[in-house]
Order: sequence, then C-alpha cells, then structure tokens
Amino acid sequence: MKTLLFLATFLVGLYHSCVYGDTKSEITSWCNQTPHPQPCQHFLTTNSNHGPINQKLDFVKALLRVTLDHAQHAMSHTQTLGSKCRNDYEKAALADCLELYEDTIMNINKTVDPNHKCSQVDTQTWLSTALTNMDTCKAGFEELGVNNNVWSLMGNNVSSMISNTLAMNEGGESFNNGAPSPQILGFPSWVKPGDRKLLQSKTPKADVVVDKGGSGDYKTIGAAIAAAGKRSGSKRYVIHVKAGVYKEYVDIGSKVKNIMLVGDGIGKTIITGSRSVRGGSTTYKSATLAVLGDGFICRGITIKNTAGPKSQAVAVRNNSDLSVFYQCSFEGYQDTLYVHSNRQFYRQCDIYGTIDFIFGNAASVLQNCNIYSRKGPTKTNTLTAQGRSDKNQNTGISIHNCRITAAPNDPNSVPAVRTYLGRPWRQYSRTVVMKSNLDNLIDPAGWMSWGDDNALKTLYYGEYKNTGPGSSTSKRVDWKGYHVITSSTEATKFTVGKFIVGGYWLPVTNVPFTSGL
Repeated sequence: MKTLLFLATFLVGLYHSCVYGDTKSEITSWCNQTPHPQPCQHFLTTNSNHGPINQKLDFVKALLRVTLDHAQHAMSHTQTLGSKCRNDYEKAALADCLELYEDTIMNINKTVDPNHKCSQVDTQTWLSTALTNMDTCKAGFEELGVNNNVWSLMGNNVSSMISNTLAMNEGGESFNNGAPSPQILGFPSWVKPGDRKLLQSKTPKADVVVDKGGSGDYKTIGAAIAAAGKRSGSKRYVIHVKAGVYKEYVDIGSKVKNIMLVGDGIGKTIITGSRSVRGGSTTYKSATLAVLGDGFICRGITIKNTAGPKSQAVAVRNNSDLSVFYQCSFEGYQDTLYVHSNRQFYRQCDIYGTIDFIFGNAASVLQNCNIYSRKGPTKTNTLTAQGRSDKNQNTGISIHNCRITAAPNDPNSVPAVRTYLGRPWRQYSRTVVMKSNLDNLIDPAGWMSWGDDNALKTLYYGEYKNTGPGSSTSKRVDWKGYHVITSSTEATKFTVGKFIVGGYWLPVTNVPFTSGL
C-alpha cells in the first residue's frame, strides 16, 4: 500500500512538473523582474487561479488574474468596515474607496474576460486607471484626516500588484503601438460640428429632453440619467438639456454608457453645485458633474462649482474612457477640472481656475481651448497638477494649440498673481504644452515644485513651439525632468493621434480634431 501511495504521489508530482514546471522557482524568477517581487511571489504561489507560466504572456495573464482576485478580496474586506466608521468623514472616505474598488475590479476584469476584446494599449490604460483608483482611495482618507487602516491593510498590496502588471505589460504606451478597441457608436447623424439647427429647433431630435420649466420629458438631468440607466442596449443615448440653471449634482455611473448631453450653449445651459473638501466632501465626491460610464460626450454646457476659492471644489470629474467635451465651460477655483482617468479629449472648451485647476491622471488632450487663470486668495496659481504615480502608466496632460491667459473679468496682466504651467502632484507627473499662446501672466520659471525634489528628476514636463509673451524658455526651471522639446518626433508623442490614439475613436463622434501637430 505504501509503495502504491508513493508511486501515486510521484506520478502526480511528475505531472505537475511536466505541466507547470518548477512552479515556485519559475514564479520567483519572473517576479524578480517586477518592481514589487515580494507580493508577486506571495500571491502567485498561494493562489492557484492561473495556469502554467512558460512565457511572458503567461506571466502577465497570471498577474492579471491574481490581481483581480486580490482586488475582489480587498473590496469584500472593505465592505465589512462600514459599521466601524465613527463619523461622517470616515463614511465619506470609505464610500469613495468602495466605488473605486468596484471600478478597479471592472477594469481589470475587462483585461481577462475572453469575451471582451482588448488591445495591449487598452490593457495598459485600464491598469493605469486601476492604479489611479487606488491612489484616489488613499488620498480621500488623507485629505479628510481619517485613519487609513483600510488602505494600509489592503490597498498597498493591490497597488503593488497592479504596478507589477503595468511593468510586465510593456509596450502598452499609447504612442508606441496598438489601437483601442472602442465600442462607441458616436453622434447621431443629425449632429454635425457647427450645426446650429439643434440649438434653434424647438423639438430637437434627441432621445429625451430636459427642461426645468416642464416642457420636456424631465425637469432634472438626474432624472433623465436615471431613466437612461434602465434602457436596454448600449447605443448612443442623447439627452438635450434646454437653457436654464440646473442646481443639481449629476452622477453618471459606470454602467450608464454612451450618454451624450447636449446643451444650448456655453452660458445658456448651466449645471451648478457647491460641494467642497472644506464642506466635508472628498475632492473625488465634490464634483458637480461626475462621469464614470464610458463613451460620454458633452457639448454646449457650462458646469460650475461655486464653493469659492478656499478649498478643493471640483466642477467636473471625468473617469470615462473614450470621452469628449466639446464647446463646454468649466468654472471653479481650486481643482476645477478633474481629468481622473482613462482616455479623454477636450476641444474648444473654456477652463477657469486658480490652483491645480486641471488635475488628475487620465491620458487627456486639451485642444483649441481657453485656459483662464483667475484671481484667488493667494498670489500663486498653478494650471495643472498631473498625478502619474507609476512610470509605466500611459497617462499625462497634453495642452495643444490652446490660449493661456487671465480670466476675462480680471486685469489682462494679473501682475499680482504668479501663474505656473504646473506642479508635480505625483512622482512621475507628465504634462506637455505645445504650440499654445502663453500670456505674460506665466512666471518666467514656468513650472513650480511641490516640495519633493525627487519628483523633479522623474517627472516629464515639456514645452514645444509655444508663442506669446509668457512663452520664453530662457529662464525656465533647470530640473532633470523638464524639457524644451525641439524634435517634432518627440512632440508628436503627445498629439491626439499618438497619445490617445484618437484617429481610431474620435471620427465617429464628429467632433473636429487635429490628429498631429
């Protein structure tokens, strides 16, 4: 009997050795190539939810599956902590984390789902978003002064595993190779760039009409969005929001995809709110308009946060992949436009603010926009605060062919307010300003530090062929990470065509765009 048992054990071991190889040693070898080898080895050797690892692609797939499992486990654990929250601040931070975990799981799941076609660029984008979500979860606890045991217990390992997968899925940079696999149906044929018939018509051809006066299908935008979430199918759903001031918070969830909001123009259709961190919200939840559902398009609407200049207060938070804002206005002070994550495009928009008023960690291109520096409580303004925390995230802010000047109601020069193009929110912050007109409010140094000298070596800030009295680079910062770009090949990396692979998904929106320089 002992002989048979020994033989059976030997044969099972031989089978596993043939099929899986020397699993532990192979896992150790692969994990040593990642930024965080210890959690990699631990979770791969203690989790059997992966097949044999014979080549790099097998290892990436194994990392994705194990990272997904761990994120699901972390979310389940986080859900159990709700009853332990001692105050509203802890509840607010925890609520953010639960939403962000859910989105993280959804994004990672898309990379492993055999029924969901995705490119290498898609994978890198969605992993970048997943890591950004974890950073946002942590930031929510920090800014509200809440004990972040939730993060220290669970989030660190999830972040490390996502970072490992980003590193191993190399080649996923948008400007290197691959195309997205969008499932976006675009504008209806009746909406054309520059078409004013929609704005003039009393009965525009939309799926539903919102009119606060009661002449439409709904009186509030929120009610129209709620109804859109119950529709069957995923084709483009157009909501015409008629002129008026809508005092409401609009939240478009991750399951409500391909929504298009069409207003009657900047200054005519207005959505306004006043949440802020000072008022007890997290930055993440302070947005007047928050969008998670992919394929979102917004045209001809002003979105405001009127909380004032003394706290973080977001007008728009955009998490939507393959999203577009066209001829819109964003008005606030600190943290006006939160380009949170995924691939985004802004065309002919107006952005007003004071401190870090274009911030986040999306792969975002702002093209032909007006960027307005306002007077605030301090003598220093910063246009951008880009939040790339990992060098393998394919994210950044690209400002192309824009105009950067003082807000129209302020003195033209704003001599008392020194304005900088940006400062590094995270270690690998990446922002490029190209072929834009910079007014004389831009400080000669151009860029401002955040107090972490290490980030000055690892960030990427660049300027290319800008014009105007504030565009001279002769007195710019001398950081290792700052670049006066002279090569068109280098600058092209940050164009619509390369940085967000816009040529594959923007044409169906009918929004005008310049693909190259």
